[in-house]
Amino acid sequence: MCRILAYVGSELPVQSLLVDPENSLINQALDPEAHPLLQLAGWGFGGWSEHLLRPEEPFRYRRPMAAFYDDNVEGIIPSLSASTLIAHVRAAAYDAGVALVDENCHPFSFRGAPWLVAHNGVLPGWKLLQRELLAHCEDRFLEQMRGTTDTEFLYVLLASLMKGDGDDDVQAAFETSLQLILGAMRKLDLVALTKMKMALIAPNRMIGVNLGFGHEGETEMDADWRDLRTADAGTPEHDLSMVLEPLYLLTGTGFEDYENSYDVNPTPPEDATSAIFASEPLTDTAEDWTHIEFGQMVSVERTGDGLRRRIVDLDL
Repeated sequence: MCRILAYVGSELPVQSLLVDPENSLINQALDPEAHPLLQLAGWGFGGWSEHLLRPEEPFRYRRPMAAFYDDNVEGIIPSLSASTLIAHVRAAAYDAGVALVDENCHPFSFRGAPWLVAHNGVLPGWKLLQRELLAHCEDRFLEQMRGTTDTEFLYVLLASLMKGDGDDDVQAAFETSLQLILGAMRKLDLVALTKMKMALIAPNRMIGVNLGFGHEGETEMDADWRDLRTADAGTPEHDLSMVLEPLYLLTGTGFEDYENSYDVNPTPPEDATSAIFASEPLTDTAEDWTHIEFGQMVSVERTGDGLRRRIVDLDL
């Protein structure tokens, strides 16, 4: 299982977001807590900072090695701060067909689209699905593909479907993409369990999406992911639990006051100065985290006095 972390809020040292906490994203790649799979296939991060020479342009770093082995961490990260950040550690199948190169590490970025994108999930059979999906992809995004991952192609599809940059435009693109993917799977007899847990950031904005479908293409499922998680790893029930598990959002103030942790003073979004979006709760007080349930999208935007948060149920 890959892991995602995104942040929006007051300008903070990137080290306090990615390195210092005991359960930082880098440490989770070696010593995961909620999920046992190590993330050894690469990592990356990117974002926006008010202190760059070109603050309107994002910085981005990607490397195809385990984050905890990256000797650039100590040389680069301490010099960076960010008001909007996304980071990802990659898990991939251990076989010769997986290319461990910079181009396959998240986050992804395209000219002509405002987002940095990271994905925790899988789009099975995506290469064959292109027979049906390429007709919906714009050349200006296709020609920027450099890697061989489902995530980069999925971003091509999403960027091509977005009619604008607003929350409603992003929501519509995700809803349409899921319908197109499921339709292509059914036409090509490739229906399979699909997990699409994604984070997108733009300056002072963050969007998280939790969607997919079941083994038979179901988009509405009543099963409790916690009950399914008790099944043995690798079983259909356990795999489905990974699709149905929530994503998590924490809003609050005073992040900079807590050393070596992701703790904040929890507040409603309108009173908050920062928000953290993650694949799992990163503090001991899990009840402070808002669950972004399967089939939901959350958007967070930094305003003058706080944060604006919106959670919607996607039309699947």
